[in-house]
Amino acid sequence: MKTILGRRTRILAATTATAGLVLVAGCSSDDDGGSGTKTAAGGVELVKAGQLTTCTHLPYPPFQSEIDGKVQGFDVSLIDLVADDLGVKQQILDTPFENFKTGAFLNSGECDVAAAGMTITEERKKNVDFSDPYFDATQALLVDKDSGITSLADAKAKKVELGAQAQTTGEDYAKSQGFDPVSFESSDAVLNGLRSGQVKAVIIDYPVVQGWLKDKANSDAFKVAEQLNTGEQYGFTVKKGNTKLLAAINKALADAKADGTYKKLYEKWIGPYDASAASASPSASAS
Repeated sequence: MKTILGRRTRILAATTATAGLVLVAGCSSDDDGGSGTKTAAGGVELVKAGQLTTCTHLPYPPFQSEIDGKVQGFDVSLIDLVADDLGVKQQILDTPFENFKTGAFLNSGECDVAAAGMTITEERKKNVDFSDPYFDATQALLVDKDSGITSLADAKAKKVELGAQAQTTGEDYAKSQGFDPVSFESSDAVLNGLRSGQVKAVIIDYPVVQGWLKDKANSDAFKVAEQLNTGEQYGFTVKKGNTKLLAAINKALADAKADGTYKKLYEKWIGPYDASAASASPSASAS
């Protein structure tokens, strides 16, 4: 497997769901965020006082990405709701995606929650506790319009070089279908690999593709050759055993779905509302 990597870790702090996020310099895990206690509403213990620290992996539009200098997106907005319930502000730490599978940044006390458009899997449940699912997802095969590729089976028959994002279920799916994918570090890098001709096709989450194709330059050049229904659902994660924070996340999600906030955010960031996304069955991973 070929891997294209190279990232840095950044700390970004949230203000409000509407104002987005701004880059913060000089933050450390010893700061108390201006508050004297690490216990938020509902008895939730936080790694830093006065803030809900979120691990993510940028960019991953429309779930989280920098827009006009601010980190915004569907995940960001949903976790802002949790932070509001806890009476704190969200702060985002941009980290390598492989940490989400192991729960490393949660276990080390650097983050309270991980939000990165992450698919709930049995393997990942061994290392972290998932929230109730908040989004139903599928994969897409994205190709150049002039490629002549019509499906994943066609790409395989033509021995097409395929790309995917490292450490994701899209990459796992490509391997399960007999491909040896070129592995890119981020979703943007996947698209750039396709655009530059490093690969002839890519498998990546369909909502990400929807976001890309809103750009006319992308939609003029690329198309979805096949939508792959893999039965995936996204969830937020916390350190195993952090039941109070998990309950707070699940409550915020349930409230948002009940009062229409979820639908509003879905339409803002994803597109036309899919009612199935709000009726996904609760995950059995909570403990």
